Amino acid sequence: MDWIILIIAGFFEVAFAFCLGKTKITTGNEMYAWYLGFLAALSISMILLIKATKTLPVGTAYAVWTGIGATGTVLIGITVFKEPATVLRLFFLATLILSIIGLKIVSA
Repeated sequence: MDWIILIIAGFFEVAFAFCLGKTKITTGNEMYAWYLGFLAALSISMILLIKATKTLPVGTAYAVWTGIGATGTVLIGITVFKEPATVLRLFFLATLILSIIGLKIVSA
């Protein structure tokens, strides 16, 4: 169950990064709404990460959490914010995903 909580926490990390990206391209009340979304997603993500680390090793949980966040944020950047999807960028993204899977496999 704690692995599921950790994965959900990672998705909320992606959400707060997405909200942060949206604040760069909006103004006025819409920008403030994205800031509120950022704070809400950040809070939920941290609460879930803390809950997951009650039973999972902190180092592994934190690495998986940041890995999910980094992977999701890169994918959001490519698909939503039209960032470049170069071969090297995708190669290193794949190595990051493999590292996350490896940490899950070797963790107790």
